[in-house]
Amino acid sequence: MNLVRMAVAGAALLVGFSVAAQADTLDTVKQRGKLVCGVNTGLAGFGAPNDQGQWSGLDIDVCKAVAAAIFGDAGKVDYKPLNAEQRFTALQSGEVDMLSRNSTWTLSRDTQLGLDFVAVNYYDGQGFMVRKEAGVKSALELKGATVCVQEGTTTEKNLGDFDKANNLGLQPVKFKESDQARGAYDDGRCDAYTTDASGLAAERTALKNPDDNIILPELISKEPLGPVVRHGDNKWGDIVRWSFYAMLVAEEHGITQANVDDVKAQNGTDNPNANAEVQRLLGIIPGYGKGLGLDDNWAVNIIKAVGNYGESFERNVGSQTKLKLERGLNALWTKGGLQYAPPVN
Repeated sequence: MNLVRMAVAGAALLVGFSVAAQADTLDTVKQRGKLVCGVNTGLAGFGAPNDQGQWSGLDIDVCKAVAAAIFGDAGKVDYKPLNAEQRFTALQSGEVDMLSRNSTWTLSRDTQLGLDFVAVNYYDGQGFMVRKEAGVKSALELKGATVCVQEGTTTEKNLGDFDKANNLGLQPVKFKESDQARGAYDDGRCDAYTTDASGLAAERTALKNPDDNIILPELISKEPLGPVVRHGDNKWGDIVRWSFYAMLVAEEHGITQANVDDVKAQNGTDNPNANAEVQRLLGIIPGYGKGLGLDDNWAVNIIKAVGNYGESFERNVGSQTKLKLERGLNALWTKGGLQYAPPVN
C-alpha cells in the first residue's frame, strides 16, 4: 500500500484539511443527502464498477453500510475513484467524507496526516506472484529477479527491506499505477509482481492467463486495511467504526440479511431468554443509536443492506468468487481469526 510523499503535505494542504476536520461531517452528509466515499479505481472483489457502473466489493460494502446507517438507504452513496497518490489528499481536503480503499494502517499515516484509521476490514500481508513455468516455490528463491512494483508505496519499501534482509539482489521495476505494474508483469517484463496478497488475487483475475500464475506462500509484511476518516471529527469516526462493527457483531450472533427481521421479533422485550446484545444492536432496547447521532434502526438498516461481515466476505472475495480467498486472519475471533468487535453495551 502507498506511502504518502512528504511533498504532498504542503502548507495549503494543511490548511485545507484543518478546516475540513473542524466541520461536522454527519451534518454535511445529511444536508447533501448522500455520502461521498473515496474508493479504489478498480480492484476486483474490493472496489470496482461493473459494465453498468454499479460498484461492488468488500470496501464498497463499508460505504454502503455507512449510508444505510445514516439514511436507511445504502444507495445514497457517490463513489469517488482515487488512485493511491490522490486518496489521502482527497480526504484531507474534504473532497470525500471517508476512504474505504484498501489502505494500510501505519504509524506515520495515523499520526502525520490529520487522519484516523477507525477499523480493519481486511487483515492482509504483502506477497509475490510468479509464473508457474518458472518453477519458483518460495520468495527466497527469487535471487536476482526483476520485480514489478508500484512506486511510492509501502509495497516498494517492504520489498527493499525484504531484499536487504535476505541478500537477494532483487531488481525493482517501478510503475506509477498498479495496473501498469500488473500489465508489465503480464507482458513478461518482470519475473515477479508484488503487492498485498489480496491485491495479487484480484490482479491475477485480470491477467491474460490467470491459471498460469501462482501466489507464493510467504507474506513479508503486516497490512491491516481499513476505512479512514479525518482526525478531529470523533462523532463521524464513531459512525464509520460502528457501521463496520455492526456487521461483525451480526455475524457473531448469526444475524443475516435474510433473517434480521425474524431475529428481531424473536428477541422482543417480552422474551425472558432474549440475547441482550442482540436487543441493543437491533434497537429493541432503545437509546443505543442516540450516541451515534442515529436512530435505533441504524444496525438493522446496515444488515438489511449488506448483510453481516461473513456474507459480505463470501459475496465479494470468498471461495465461490474468482478471488477464492479463505477467511484466514479475517475469520471471527471465535473461529481462530482476528476479526473482533467491541461489545454493544
